[in-house]
Amino acid sequence: MSESENVAAPPSPGPAQARVLRAEVTSEPVKPDLLAAAVEDPAAGAVVTFTGMVRNHDGGHAVTAITYTAHPSANEVLGAIAAEVAARPGLRTIGVVHRIGELRVGETALAVAVSADHRAAAFAAASDVVEEIKRRLPIWKQQTFADGSRAWSNTP
Repeated sequence: MSESENVAAPPSPGPAQARVLRAEVTSEPVKPDLLAAAVEDPAAGAVVTFTGMVRNHDGGHAVTAITYTAHPSANEVLGAIAAEVAARPGLRTIGVVHRIGELRVGETALAVAVSADHRAAAFAAASDVVEEIKRRLPIWKQQTFADGSRAWSNTP
């Protein structure tokens, strides 16, 4: 056996930039499990997901629903956030979907899925996508309370 046949090929480095599989604002139900499956990559050692759901309370008030409204630029902003994070080393694929319209308690408002070579990069990327969405995405929410009253939050 020659020396070149005895040496294992080195592992392939991660891509220069991760693929943004999906970065979308939609009125359709969000399916986090399908997004997680879609970002899987045979070179990834980790897939990290975040699911943001409508909860039944806020500030001591019982919540029954939230209506999300988006600015027309929301898809563009979401794509930019995903692309910025995708430029980091060690990531493979990113998917992020934010729902608009009226959502009931328990429904998914936001799903983020990231595959990466290692868990630390995947966790950091998913967290940073969520934080940047909270900071920059032009989506506003109006909560409906159990007594029938409504209140806006996340407004400029």
